[in-house]
Amino acid sequence: MKLPDKRKVLDVLLARLSEVVEHTTAIAESTRKDATHAEAKPENDKDTRALEQSYLARGQAMRVEELVEQLQVLRFLPLPAYGEDDAIAAGALIRLESEHGDRCLFLVPHGGGIELSVDGCEIQVITPQSALGALVLGRALGDEVELRVRGSAREYVIAAVS
Repeated sequence: MKLPDKRKVLDVLLARLSEVVEHTTAIAESTRKDATHAEAKPENDKDTRALEQSYLARGQAMRVEELVEQLQVLRFLPLPAYGEDDAIAAGALIRLESEHGDRCLFLVPHGGGIELSVDGCEIQVITPQSALGALVLGRALGDEVELRVRGSAREYVIAAVS
């Protein structure tokens, strides 16, 4: 399995995160409107629905701001080329091989957990803070890594890095 072009993978990730920002923004706006709607006016001093909706709207707006910042970081993420002995860091596209099959990973600061399909290759986005991200961070092509999943160990070899 050949790794796809990193720039293309990053572009697909940016498009996916842009969709998340749009969706989250729409939800936050809807909640804000609900919190300020005339029907949200408290019926008595114990009615806190409008207050709770305003807290929710603020939290959602803060999440949108956070997502926009993450998107900006990824837009300007350097995508270095990796040689045989270079330590893996953010911006690396990695192929792991094991007896259970190959896995493709894209190590970036944000967007962990997202799965992408680029040029027929299924790619899992990971961050350095994730268990798998911490495992490959600083390693190099040909290194063996062991990942424990639900109590069982799986051994992988870093077969390709770009």
